Amino acid sequence: MTERYLTITLQPDWKGALRAMANTAQADTYQGEVLNFESPGHFFGQLTEKRWELVRVAQGKGELSVRELARVVGRDVKRVHEDVVILADLGLLERTQSGGVLCPYSSLHIDMHLKAA
Repeated sequence: MTERYLTITLQPDWKGALRAMANTAQADTYQGEVLNFESPGHFFGQLTEKRWELVRVAQGKGELSVRELARVVGRDVKRVHEDVVILADLGLLERTQSGGVLCPYSSLHIDMHLKAA
């Protein structure tokens, strides 16, 4: 099985980002996956420091229960569950058949370019 990797981009032109992803999907080999945010505010609003910690802890560990993930990061199970729901909606974590979570990516790359207006 191919190792999966994710590139997170910041691109206000979501239509352009969608076209670029469509071109990548046409390739014969796996090109990785892309998660695009339209603005830095949206990016930092969704991917808080505590959520990044959950992704980092889950990366490469296989399936973990939400309770186990909460124990490892030293947080309340309810709050971790709320963050897991958001991270799963974004695609950074995946829910398993048995109710656990896993980070399917062996590598995450953030491609962010900010310049003066």
